[in-house]
Amino acid sequence: MIDSYRRHLALLVASCYFMENLDGTIVTTAAPKLRAALGVSSTAIGLLISTYLITFAVVIPVGNWLMSRLGERRLFLSAIAMFTLASLLCALSHNLSELVAARALQGVGAALMVPVGRVVVLANSDKTDIMRLVAYIVWPSLLAPAIAPLVGGVIVTFGSWRWLFLPNVPLGVVAFLVGSLIMKPSTRGHSRVSGLDWRGMILTGIGLGGLVYSAFVAGNLTSSWTRVCFDLLLSLTVLAVATVYLRRRHEPFLDVSIFRVTTFTQSLRGIVPFTVVVGSVPLLLPLMFEDQFGWSPIKSGTIVLFVFIGNVVAKPSTTTLLNRWGYRRVLLVATSAVVATMLAFALIDAGTPITLIALVAFINGVVRSIGYTGFLTLVYSDVVEEDMAHGTTLAATVQQVATGFAASAGVVALRIGSSFNHTNALNAQSAYRVAFILLAVLGLAATINAFLMDRSAGDALRTVRVAKG
Repeated sequence: MIDSYRRHLALLVASCYFMENLDGTIVTTAAPKLRAALGVSSTAIGLLISTYLITFAVVIPVGNWLMSRLGERRLFLSAIAMFTLASLLCALSHNLSELVAARALQGVGAALMVPVGRVVVLANSDKTDIMRLVAYIVWPSLLAPAIAPLVGGVIVTFGSWRWLFLPNVPLGVVAFLVGSLIMKPSTRGHSRVSGLDWRGMILTGIGLGGLVYSAFVAGNLTSSWTRVCFDLLLSLTVLAVATVYLRRRHEPFLDVSIFRVTTFTQSLRGIVPFTVVVGSVPLLLPLMFEDQFGWSPIKSGTIVLFVFIGNVVAKPSTTTLLNRWGYRRVLLVATSAVVATMLAFALIDAGTPITLIALVAFINGVVRSIGYTGFLTLVYSDVVEEDMAHGTTLAATVQQVATGFAASAGVVALRIGSSFNHTNALNAQSAYRVAFILLAVLGLAATINAFLMDRSAGDALRTVRVAKG
């Protein structure tokens, strides 16, 4: 049974997660209007977006070491304060340089805020409570990308670009005050800890930062495929070197030995393609609606809002489904349904009834919520308590890199689809069809991963188990 303190703490972390996800997505969706307002190039706006994502990915792994030095409570509250202050600085920026610097500071705060919060909530929790606790934390964050197109559309249509960052300020102040009142004193940060493994941190930072930057380059329409492949290969090579180094070190910067836990590895192997595919939907759909269908940002955002409604509807039943039917079966259905909805998006056009489009978006939101909850809770199924902090840090890192690729996946798929136009074989609408089909194929990787899971995967988290045989 989850006590009231842990439930309230989970809801606090969930609100921070929502704030961070909304901020990260709303700027991306409002990029064209932001570019026009600042009078800068698309490349400059890309720098603004990539700075946040890269800083986020690089700083996340440092959180575990900082918790050992400062304690969870102090670090968590400091991260909220940093994120809130950086949001205010973004709104007050006078030029692109100031805005990029403020976004970098935002990335640092965000990178420490949510992963540290997860550790605080899940530490010393019963395995059977983790499913519901993670559902509390994750669910609001799923809403942010779905409502961001609508919120961003309203702001850039009727207000100033500065308003994109201002909602974080009152939300952050409230989160800081609530956290100060309800959080118990830290259980870490009072004992001697080893010095920071600088080599491991630098190697990991370069590899992760390079990986996220590769995603940004891939999403730039002017980048060559040779450049994209080179950057990606170089980043993966650095990460491979970092992994070998961390495995051999006695007190590593990150304990990568946790990847030997089968369910931990399987969950991350599935959540990467799943995140990339479902994360591209709130970004690719508005592009198609506005560029091809000629819809306004508000009308476009309203339809994407049905993804949010699907998340809401699925929330009460997700843990029940996982408990009753098990992780393998539920994830197999959820990932297959995601593939089906991507194929459905590929078939719609300007003449498709709007109610049908909304229905597909709704179904996508339902299975998106179920799949995310499944993968993100399976991570902790067989992780022992002393490895919880390292496991949470690694899971958050992998998820953030996948989120970075999700921001570019739709653009990359669209680039591939558009390349057919040069042969006059396809029209502009068909480019979107190709893009959604390619994303559906990528989604099959998550389905195959779920199919290969053991039938008992995640049983440690379930409160209801069906007898075998």
